[in-house]
Amino acid sequence: MTEEDFHIRLVTWAEASDRLGAVRETVFVHEQQVPLELEYDGLDPKCLHALAESEDGEAIGTARLLPSGQIGRMAVLAPWRGRGVGSALLRTLLDEADRRGTTDTYLHGQTQALGFYARHGFSATGPEFMDAGIPHRKMVRRTGRRTGR
Repeated sequence: MTEEDFHIRLVTWAEASDRLGAVRETVFVHEQQVPLELEYDGLDPKCLHALAESEDGEAIGTARLLPSGQIGRMAVLAPWRGRGVGSALLRTLLDEADRRGTTDTYLHGQTQALGFYARHGFSATGPEFMDAGIPHRKMVRRTGRRTGR
């Protein structure tokens, strides 16, 4: 599987909420048992979203960039994991954050994914904390520290 097998596009919540929500509900609500009411925090309309689509147009992954520089709600459907979709989503949002002049991009990464984010220039900071019953750590990427290309 190569990046030619999927593509990433930037969308608004108004354009693609049904497709973005379907991926997030599959991953977070059904797989990880996050309560639906915690998944939707009301911030989506204020965010820029990255949508990964397969060659045939199926929504296969998503992530969002908040105005604060926080990246979140990164999710990839199980059959597409390990195929570069997550990296492509993250790179797309980091490129956009850089274009906007964001000096500190951060996220709350699930502890099982810390290595993934570290490969993209993020460093863990602060103690582990629970979010929706899942252990997380805050991770920060300062401009110029990105790798993983």
